[in-house]
Amino acid sequence: MESNYTTLLATTCCAVVSILLLKWLTSREAHRKIQRAKLRRVTSLQKAEMTFHQFGEKCPGQEPDAILSLPLSELTKKLKEGSLSPDTVLHTYMGKALEVHRKLNCATEFLLESCEQLGAVETHREGLLYGVPVSIKENLDYKGHDSTCGVICKLEQPVDIDCVVVQVLKRQGAIPFVKTNVPQGLLNYECSNPIFGQTVNPHNTQKTSGGSSGGEAALIAEGGSILGLGTDVGGSIRIPASFCGICGFKPTANRLSMRGSSSCSPGQKTVKASLGPLARDVSSLALCMKALLCEHMFALDPSVPPMPFNEQEYLSSGPLRIGYYETDDYHLASPSMRRALREVKELLEGAGHTLVPFSVPRIAYAMHLFATGILADGAATLLSNFKEGPTDPCLKGQTIPYGLPRLIKKVLSFLLRPLYPRISASVSAICGIGSVQNLWRHHTDLEEYFYEFTEEWKKQDLDVLLSPALGPAYNFRYAGKLTCALSYTALYNGLGFPAGVVPVSTVTDADEEELKHYKGNYGDIWDKFFKQAVTGAVGLPVAVQCIALPWRDELCLRFMKEVEQLVADHRNEESHMGMPRNE
Repeated sequence: MESNYTTLLATTCCAVVSILLLKWLTSREAHRKIQRAKLRRVTSLQKAEMTFHQFGEKCPGQEPDAILSLPLSELTKKLKEGSLSPDTVLHTYMGKALEVHRKLNCATEFLLESCEQLGAVETHREGLLYGVPVSIKENLDYKGHDSTCGVICKLEQPVDIDCVVVQVLKRQGAIPFVKTNVPQGLLNYECSNPIFGQTVNPHNTQKTSGGSSGGEAALIAEGGSILGLGTDVGGSIRIPASFCGICGFKPTANRLSMRGSSSCSPGQKTVKASLGPLARDVSSLALCMKALLCEHMFALDPSVPPMPFNEQEYLSSGPLRIGYYETDDYHLASPSMRRALREVKELLEGAGHTLVPFSVPRIAYAMHLFATGILADGAATLLSNFKEGPTDPCLKGQTIPYGLPRLIKKVLSFLLRPLYPRISASVSAICGIGSVQNLWRHHTDLEEYFYEFTEEWKKQDLDVLLSPALGPAYNFRYAGKLTCALSYTALYNGLGFPAGVVPVSTVTDADEEELKHYKGNYGDIWDKFFKQAVTGAVGLPVAVQCIALPWRDELCLRFMKEVEQLVADHRNEESHMGMPRNE
C-alpha cells in the first residue's frame, strides 16, 4: 500500500514538474519571438530612416510641409500633372511617419518594398490613387510580412500574397508603405499588445488612440499618412477615428473584400467585419471607396457584389430626412457626445434638413444578440490565440471572465441579474451558444431584429440616421472593462449598416464640469468606469456618427460630407465674427 502511495506521489510530482517545465519553455520561446519581432521592427525603422536621408541628400531643397499640408484631392492632382513626383511624396510621408512613430508608437514596420514599387508605379498612372502613399492596418496581408493581429502565435508566419485590397490599391497606383499597430487579438478598443506595445493618442499621450485600428488613426491624425485602411467589427475604425479626431468609414458588410484580412476569430459570421478607409476628410474616404470599388476587386473576390461607386448619390444635394438620438437607453453618452449631437442637429436643421427623433428598438436585447454572436464559442477561438505568451494588461479585465468555466459564468449571470441586469446579460453572452441548434436560432433572432429595426426606420421615412460617436478618448486600461459603451458602434456591425464618424467639436470645460455629475443609466460599475475613463479630456476631439441603410454607402458618405461642411462653415462664421469657438 505504501509502495503504491509512493509511486502515485512520484508520478504526480513528475507530471507537475513536466507541466511547469513546458510552461517555462513556452514562455521562454514566446519571449524570444517577441524579441526577434522587435528587432525586425528596429531594423525596418533604421532602413526607412536611411532611405529617407539618402533621398534628402540626393534631392535637397524639398519642402515637406508644402506636401504634407495638401488634402488628398490636391495631392492626387499634382501627382497626375507631374508637379510632384511619387518618390518625393513617398519619402516625405516616410520621414513624417518616422517622426510620428517616435512620438506615438503607431507603426509595426515600414514596407521598404514601397521604394521598389516606385519603379512600376508609372504603369498605373491612370489609377485614381496614382503615387499616393497609403498606410495599412497590421492585420491586412502584405506579401512577405506577418499579419499577427498582435498575438505571438501568429509571429514569423509571413504571408505569400497581398490581400485583395492591397492588390487593388497597387493597381490604382497607391503605394502601401507602412503597417500600423493593433490591440492584442483585435477585439478591444485600446491599441496595445505584448509585441509592439502601446499606441498613444496624438492629442494627449496619456490617452489611448482607440482600437482596433488605433495605429492607423494615430498616424493619420498626426500627419504621418494621408490615407489608411482599417477593419471594423464593433467600432474598430470609427472609435479610433473619433478618439483621434479624423474621419473613418465602415462600409456595408462585404462591400469591400475582406479576403486576406487576418483575424483571431475566423469563422465568426454572426457579426460581420468590414474593411474601410480612414483619412483627415470625407472627400478622401469617398475617393478611396471609388478607387477600391472597381472591376479588379470584383474579379479578385467574386463574393463581393459588383457595385461600382455611385457618384450620383454621393454628389446629390437635396434635403434629407434625418433620424437622430442624443443617447441610447443602454449606455448614457458623455456630456460632450450629447452636446456635439445637439449642435450638429441644429446646423442640419438650419441647412433645411428635417430632423426626426429616433429610438433604437430594444437596444439591450440587440447588444446581447451581438455580444453572444461574436463570442458564440464562449471566446474559445479568441483565447486559443493568447496561450503562447502573456496577455496585455489592457485586455485582462476583458479576457479573465472569458476563461471561466461555463457553469461558473452561468451562476454568476444568475446571481448578478437582480442588482446588475446589464452586467448579468454580458456574462450570459460570454457563455457561448452551446449547440448548432442554438446558433441557428440565434441567427434567426438577429435576422428578425434587423427587420424590426428597419421597419422602425421606414415608419419614420428616414434617409439617414445621426447618432453620437463614442468619445472622448479614454484613459489607459478602461476599454477592456467597458464593452457596454460599444452600443453606439457595434449596433451597426450587427445590422450590417454603413456608418462613419466625422469630428465636429472638442471637449469643453463645461463638458468636464457636467461629467462630474454623470451617473449613467444603470448606476453600475460600468457607469463608474466610464466616468473615470473619459475624465481629463478638455480639448480632445468629439465626433458624431452618420448611418445609412445597407448598400447606401454613398448616401452615408454624402451625409458625412454635409456634416463636415456645415461644421467648417459654422467655425468660419464664428471666426469672422470674432466669437470664441465652442469646440
